Amino acid sequence: MKKTVVITGCNRGIGLSFADLYKKQGYQVFALCRKSTVELEALGVEIVEGVDVSSDGVGAVLKEKLTGVNIDILINNAGILKNEVLGQIDYSSIRDQFETNSLGPLRVTEALLDQISDGGKVALITSRMGSITDNGSGGRYGYRMSKVALNIAGVSLAKDVAPKGIAVAILHPGLVGTEMIGGHGDITPDQAAERLAARIEGLTMQNSGTFWHSNGEELPW
Repeated sequence: MKKTVVITGCNRGIGLSFADLYKKQGYQVFALCRKSTVELEALGVEIVEGVDVSSDGVGAVLKEKLTGVNIDILINNAGILKNEVLGQIDYSSIRDQFETNSLGPLRVTEALLDQISDGGKVALITSRMGSITDNGSGGRYGYRMSKVALNIAGVSLAKDVAPKGIAVAILHPGLVGTEMIGGHGDITPDQAAERLAARIEGLTMQNSGTFWHSNGEELPW
């Protein structure tokens, strides 16, 4: 029987690469997105459109569209990046990033929690920019704040789902050359997906709720 992975933000970037990778590994892949792309449709996975993780209504959408789906791995990948400059901060920009980057994964995970197998896994794709210790350059208020919030949500999730034997990964992909950062990065989305999948494979109840770089380095909070 095939294992099942559900991935958000699959229309491009790391999400698209995740869908491709898990499909090739023999998983049944449910690729979630607001709107599909030609590239995603070419993969031959189960595409679920109309999934906006920034909306409070996403839970009802997921329960309807994924009815009866038993989930082995849930990957919360969808995210947005904006920039704010001190003295000219657009607070609506910060709110947008909280809705997608912080509340989005929590909405999705809570909605699908009863469908995650005992012994299943939840991955949160976060950023080392959410590390307080690692912040040496300042700026990026909304993105940094939203990722810190996601990180602490991940720790709470890890504790709350432990009785079901579900483990939670909190993962930084690296500097990935996606559209979100203008294509400039140290690794490709495919390389990031491979490294992140390796971290998810190595996820256990013992390291659940800890913060890792995709290269295998544990990150400081």
